[in-house]
Amino acid sequence: MKVYTKTGDNGTTALFGGTRVPKHHIRIESYGTVDELNSYIGLIRDQEMNQLYKNVLIEIQDRLFTVGAILATDPEKAILKNGKERLNIPKISVADIELLENEIDRMEESLPQMTHFVLPGGHTTVSYCHIARCVCRRAERLSVSLNETEAVDESVLKYLNRLSDYLFVLARKLTFDLNAEEVKWIPRKDE
Repeated sequence: MKVYTKTGDNGTTALFGGTRVPKHHIRIESYGTVDELNSYIGLIRDQEMNQLYKNVLIEIQDRLFTVGAILATDPEKAILKNGKERLNIPKISVADIELLENEIDRMEESLPQMTHFVLPGGHTTVSYCHIARCVCRRAERLSVSLNETEAVDESVLKYLNRLSDYLFVLARKLTFDLNAEEVKWIPRKDE
């Protein structure tokens, strides 16, 4: 199979199910941003860190492929003529969301309570987490916007929301583990 098909040379692409849409369609922006997020998570996973974090990140990457597949499916063609779902893969489950919540809770047990906003940075790996968190929030915003015109599986929206929280807490936990400085944002006072 060739990587290039030339079918998108006119500025359109096919959704799962065959529907062709412009490459700037919000559905394409949504799953394209999920793909970007997945790449950043791969970059985080490539850093030196506890193997447990790497294992969770691999699970997240797997789930993001599922999120992308769901977003890439034309809702009008999601059910085949025989009544079966076009996507024959496990969907995002309550357990997937609970994994993120449990990991957040576990990491927060060893972190000092937040009293201020935190400036991104302090260590390269921490910065990568903050970039991924921002990309995740963008994917969530695009998916929510898409949901206003075409239904998006509610579990996808919940997963992206919880994942951005996970990435924020992971950034804080890595700051702690790496003995990096967590810089609090303290607004300037008017002089």
